[in-house]
Amino acid sequence: MGSKEPALLLEKHPGKNDKNNDENMEQGTLTKKIERTIAPMAQTMGYDIVRISMLGAGSSRPTLQIMAERADGTMLIDDCSRLSQAVSALLDVENLIEEAYVLEVSSPGIDRPLTRLKDFDRYAGFETRIEMHTAQDGQRKFKGILRGIDGDLILLEQETGVTARLPFGELDKAKLVLTDDLIRAAMKAEKDSKKKRVEAGEELDEEFDIEEEDDAEDSDAKKSKHKTPSPKKNPKNKKKTGSK
Repeated sequence: MGSKEPALLLEKHPGKNDKNNDENMEQGTLTKKIERTIAPMAQTMGYDIVRISMLGAGSSRPTLQIMAERADGTMLIDDCSRLSQAVSALLDVENLIEEAYVLEVSSPGIDRPLTRLKDFDRYAGFETRIEMHTAQDGQRKFKGILRGIDGDLILLEQETGVTARLPFGELDKAKLVLTDDLIRAAMKAEKDSKKKRVEAGEELDEEFDIEEEDDAEDSDAKKSKHKTPSPKKNPKNKKKTGSK
């Protein structure tokens, strides 16, 4: 969502707000097309798409940001690299983005956004911030402990002890709050995932000793990002997509 312009500028450019709305709609349509294109491939590789965003749209170097994760909620650097290469190749063939861009595939992070109904069930018990499109009983912003879901309703126990029942269809955005409990849970999930994959015979680029205990540096893998320039057929665009 773009930043709101000063009223003075809006008065001097009466048609600019409409133009911004049109651009936002076009951007939303593009990200939906991209998701429909890459989601099936990602699923066959064992990944779920969490969120897709186009950052810096209209600039000389926009960034297509894709957040993804495995079924167990983890996403290692190896995973980011594999998915990035596959997505880059597919989008180059489909040519959905005409301009030069940078592709960034990353994990959702520890204090991750919650974008799917199942996320609110998976992370029950953790502190969360939620904003709704429309006010629910006179309130748009909520903070509390997730208590799962009931149908298409998100259950959030607030500090007052009252459990808000929030319709998922009215959700604007939601995000986990970074707490010690959440960090410990994320580190354990990552360690368990690595151990399971190594025991299954999978080779990971990241060094991992099953017998070793996790240390604080292990949590960095959750925040690691793999950036891959998207190769374009237009020679003029290729130069723009080089690594920083």
